[in-house]
Amino acid sequence: MRVCVIGTGYVGLVTGVCLSHIGHNVICVDNNEEKVKLMKSGQSPIYEPGLSELMKSSMEVGRLEFTADLEYGVDNGDILFIAVGTPPLPTGESDTRYVEAVARGIGAHLKDGYKVIVNKSTVPIGSGDWVRMIVLDGVAERQKTLVAAGAGDETMTQITAEFDVVSNPEFLREGSAVFDTFNPDRIVLGSNNQKALDMMQELYMPLIDRSFADDKNLPPVPVVMTDLNSAEMIKYAANTFLATKISFINEVANICDRVGADVVEVAKGIGLDSRIGTKFLQAGIGWGGSCFPKDVSALVHTADDYGYDAELLKAAITVNKRQRLITLEKLQKELKILKGKVVGLLGLTFKPDTDDMRDAPSLDLIEQLNRLGAKVKAYDPIVSQTGMRHGLTGVQVETDPERLADGCDALVLVTDWEQFRNLDYENIAKLMNNPTIIDGRNYLDRAAAEKAGFNYVGVGH
Repeated sequence: MRVCVIGTGYVGLVTGVCLSHIGHNVICVDNNEEKVKLMKSGQSPIYEPGLSELMKSSMEVGRLEFTADLEYGVDNGDILFIAVGTPPLPTGESDTRYVEAVARGIGAHLKDGYKVIVNKSTVPIGSGDWVRMIVLDGVAERQKTLVAAGAGDETMTQITAEFDVVSNPEFLREGSAVFDTFNPDRIVLGSNNQKALDMMQELYMPLIDRSFADDKNLPPVPVVMTDLNSAEMIKYAANTFLATKISFINEVANICDRVGADVVEVAKGIGLDSRIGTKFLQAGIGWGGSCFPKDVSALVHTADDYGYDAELLKAAITVNKRQRLITLEKLQKELKILKGKVVGLLGLTFKPDTDDMRDAPSLDLIEQLNRLGAKVKAYDPIVSQTGMRHGLTGVQVETDPERLADGCDALVLVTDWEQFRNLDYENIAKLMNNPTIIDGRNYLDRAAAEKAGFNYVGVGH
């Protein structure tokens, strides 16, 4: 099938590359000329395991191309994905101006022939009808331009725009987005038009029938076909539930710290209940990234707009903000005065296997440690090795864990990168002024850390 993906951030680029890999012809459009030039050279602008290899192979066989020309993408795509960012505004609501600009641009370039316009961006509930309206506005503006240019009267220049809007939320985890694309738990499609739904099912059939799955013997992927509003709500409800689950176990961890229980054992015990499950019950420094903070706030804002006070969701946000300061409290308990002390952060990104720093807990730690007069150093497998600094201030980024540890009064494990399990902690402890480690993810082996000479402090552990 002929696909156009507009926007090449995490969602758009992964979607476009993976759809080309399963056999479709994909054009990825981005208005950033430098970014397009980079991708045309075969380089991915983001770090995502497995993405670069698939991108290069699809380009080599001619199924994937990149352009800054929106009209070219719209002309040559039967299914048009809107996959631009919807960052949070200070009020908590989503900033939809990029979606609006793309929808208007699509309308300005629509010609004869049926198109399916897919909302892949996480957009406020009710955006499906709004996008349709904006596309039609774009069509009308183009028609007025043609008339004004003397192409004929309005009747003669009537543009026939036949399209339907589908909501197709993504459920990709950064760091395993390629795997998640080929091994989805479900595919959600929201539309009131059967023709559009049929085209989307055809598009995803190689994924539905597990042709590219790690385990091809699994039953077909469930496809949830519903209305536009429900599909959009499914995305928000899923992310909000997971964020709330993390905030819940962090509340339990803080109580465990006070009563002498071990949250790791507690999570294991309750996770074996099939109604609860073990996923997202890892206590620690809290959630961040581009999705959870934005989506929880957006759903709270939507509830406010419609006269409902979402108290549970607001509490999840409050708990998460406080959780980032729990690590600071643990440092103060171990080091007392932080002014003049050197604190090293193991990890900067909000989670492992990504270079994403959006709303990363490390940023709050850096800000607070600077405020209290500590010197902050950090090592991150991606940030340190690529030289990307993401606008970081108030932190000295080191090139290896040993340089990080040298002269430190404490280390804080912020991001649970796999390589952090296997560092030479005995040598690292010897390089420190005071071998204390705050394990903000309960990720390390306590016994091994203590054997290496560390004073180990976990979260509720």
